[in-house]
Amino acid sequence: MNSNKTSIQRDKTGSTPLFYCVYNNRLFHAESVEALLEKSGIKPRIDAEGIAALTLLGPGRPKGNAVFAGIKELPPGYHAEFTDGKLTVSQYWKPQAKQHTQSFEETSAVVRGMLTNSIKSYLAESPCLFLSGGLDSSIIGAVMKEEGVPITSYSVDYEGNSDNFKAGAFQPAQDTPFIEEMREYLGCEHRDVVLDQKSLFGALRGAMAARGLPGMADVDSSLYLFCGEVAKECSFALSGECADELFGGYRWYFDEAALQTGAKQATLPWMECAAERASLLRDGALGGIHPHEYIRQVRQDIVDDTPFLESDDELTRKRREMFYLNYYGFMQTLTERNTAMSRAQGLQVHAPFSDGVLAEYAFNIPWEMKTYSGREKGLLRHAFDDILPKAVAWRKKSPFPKTHNPEYLRLVTGELRRIINAPDCRLVEIYDKRKLSDLIESAGAGFRKNWFGQLMAAPQIFAYLIQVEYWLREFDVSVV
Repeated sequence: MNSNKTSIQRDKTGSTPLFYCVYNNRLFHAESVEALLEKSGIKPRIDAEGIAALTLLGPGRPKGNAVFAGIKELPPGYHAEFTDGKLTVSQYWKPQAKQHTQSFEETSAVVRGMLTNSIKSYLAESPCLFLSGGLDSSIIGAVMKEEGVPITSYSVDYEGNSDNFKAGAFQPAQDTPFIEEMREYLGCEHRDVVLDQKSLFGALRGAMAARGLPGMADVDSSLYLFCGEVAKECSFALSGECADELFGGYRWYFDEAALQTGAKQATLPWMECAAERASLLRDGALGGIHPHEYIRQVRQDIVDDTPFLESDDELTRKRREMFYLNYYGFMQTLTERNTAMSRAQGLQVHAPFSDGVLAEYAFNIPWEMKTYSGREKGLLRHAFDDILPKAVAWRKKSPFPKTHNPEYLRLVTGELRRIINAPDCRLVEIYDKRKLSDLIESAGAGFRKNWFGQLMAAPQIFAYLIQVEYWLREFDVSVV
């Protein structure tokens, strides 16, 4: 008797999303939720578990969760097989704990060789470069220069940002001076894409549709518009995504006291406002789910899978767990953004740092090496220091830029107010209308921590809620 067998497998780093569902005794799969809904005929629904993911974690999600009821996401390095009506999901790869025996200089040379080879593997496609003036994209540009390939680069900025920018702990400096230095150093043909606030606001709907879920507000919609402009002149681009997760680029990697004491074990390092988020929900929206315990379990589901060496001390174990949290948590939100926004505009974007061999090697590099010279990504800086301008090689990390123009806050405030006052508002199926109104009137003052990641504050909170309304409507999601 012949068996009915269907197999799917996701890449090691999760660079390409992969959603699946079992419906009418068949396994359906697709690289986007929208395509999966069309292929399977499954009705878009959200239950208490999905509401918890959407409202307490969004735009992040629990490992394997796709928000929609009955739909899952295959995690990176996983394989699924559907045989004779039975679904089996298994992990075929993950970064393994290994003893690191090489010296600092040897390690630096290995990292340089691995990353250089990864970058070179894409050069036959004649890619353009997303150039931010930060370390990661600049390394890619420097290797392209070393290889003698012509470079066309693009950067993104926002109308009015130079007048309204305020330096902070997460975003200490604007990109523009560093982009200009790299443009001259690389001798590349460069174009600045400057986005106006109305276009940025207007693209919230398109960015949501591209991701298939509410996303990272203006960070998503700006990338969506940016890719649209690049796609007019280029079909293949390289991005510096995934370096921070592998080489310790985020501030939360350095919070040694929290790592040692476990003070933040019931939080995710990029999302520490679960209580404030939950306070906006209508009574009963989460069913019996307790926000604090939910976040704890989401975290635990990732760190429980972390491999260790018997020789690891407690702090080393905590750092390994932090690597896994970022690799299987935060990084997946960013790679999905990269893939979804570019694909929607007909542009292929690849990240040379998104490489399984490099990831496993980086997982085992001692923290003291990664933070050479006391700096985030210090090893990576050292590895490419000789082919970069010093100011760029040792520039303090700054994330993908957001808009600082107050016009954007005015636009999203007006739209969110319109939405919650509309008689057919769908947000109120999940959120409490009065609490949303109070949030608007206080300009988001109730949130002491960022909504998500490093940059999502009041304007991005409002934009995310707007995208939830658009999502409920455009995907015709039933709240059950």
